[in-house]
Amino acid sequence: EFPECCPFLVGLASCAPPCDERGVQTLGNSLSSSPFLRDPPPLPEPRLQSLSLSDEEGPPEPKALLDPEDEIPASYLYSSPSSCQGRCRETYDKHHPCHCNDRCLEFGNCCEDFGNLCGDHEGFSHSSDAITKEELKSISETIYRVDINKAQKKDIVLNSQNQISPAETGNQVDRCPEPLFKYVNEKLFSKPTYAAFINLLNNYQRATGHGEHFSAQQLEEQVVFLREVMKTAVMKELYSFLRHQNRYGSQQEFVEDLKNMWFGLYSRGNEEGDSSGFEHVFSGEVKKGKVTGFHNWIRFYLQEKEGLLDYYSHNYDGPWDSYPDVLAMQFNWDGYYKEVGSVFIGSSPEFEFALYSLCFITRPGKKCHLSLGGYPLAIQTYTWDKTTYGNGKKYIATAYVVSSTQ
Repeated sequence: EFPECCPFLVGLASCAPPCDERGVQTLGNSLSSSPFLRDPPPLPEPRLQSLSLSDEEGPPEPKALLDPEDEIPASYLYSSPSSCQGRCRETYDKHHPCHCNDRCLEFGNCCEDFGNLCGDHEGFSHSSDAITKEELKSISETIYRVDINKAQKKDIVLNSQNQISPAETGNQVDRCPEPLFKYVNEKLFSKPTYAAFINLLNNYQRATGHGEHFSAQQLEEQVVFLREVMKTAVMKELYSFLRHQNRYGSQQEFVEDLKNMWFGLYSRGNEEGDSSGFEHVFSGEVKKGKVTGFHNWIRFYLQEKEGLLDYYSHNYDGPWDSYPDVLAMQFNWDGYYKEVGSVFIGSSPEFEFALYSLCFITRPGKKCHLSLGGYPLAIQTYTWDKTTYGNGKKYIATAYVVSSTQ
């Protein structure tokens, strides 16, 4: 469970410092320009606007407040204290039971797999394989360009109606009498990746604390989705990029990792296996009486069409004049409120899946700065730290758009 935060702060993991009489934590000047504050002082241009931040999806520890522009070496990825997986040539840490640096052989405290993983061969744990900001922006522009399955302007007509300020997002007032989606060309949903994606959405119980149990058909639907998205230029470009960066040695390894990180089950509540990255991000969950996750426009449209979702307002509309665009919204999902939920509008399933995967693999637990159609965009991901798969790899806890230019 993430600690409860002061009422005027959203998305901060640790609220150990006391609050003043306004409910604002006394953390000193380090947060004076934080985009997480409800009423921040003026910032220099260009300014980042927070889009989708909630205490349910906040950073698991204060390290997320580090400069998001810091380049993260590959040794940060998928680390496990008892293994050298993702830890080769890391800085010595006395708290680890074994080590993977160049002097561990001298001191006789190497992890058992040091020789296999950290020998002279080139592996993705080498600091030389760190992915730069420029490379992330370049691959995201490529993914944006090759997404031929995205909606065209004629395919979606929005009725966004009333925009509110960030200070009003918690008011739970329905300011929009009409649905958000005025028209959607549902021929989009017959495309293979859309159809495979939609088949997955109803395979989950939205309330955390209830274990997920999949039938053979539902498990096969996960395989079909991965197979269909891997046929697209979007995912082919992503895989090519990650292989070139020494993250994966084969497409089979890549797909298997995607399956685990997105569909592997873990426990957010009291029962084992009640959640997954895919369920949280794309289908949505309810925990402690409020909506968590739910960052997908197709899911939003289908639930709104069935009368299960009531669009209240939006507090951000992205700068793109074609799809995909970004919208940050407030809505009621069959009795439960979402204070700020950011979604791509009009994107293909493979586009979102690719960008979130890219950011989780290269910037886990950090802001991931991308570029789409010449406009900057940031995605935040968080790892699920309580359980792992494979040799210390972490599941996706969440992924969502957090900022863009005003």
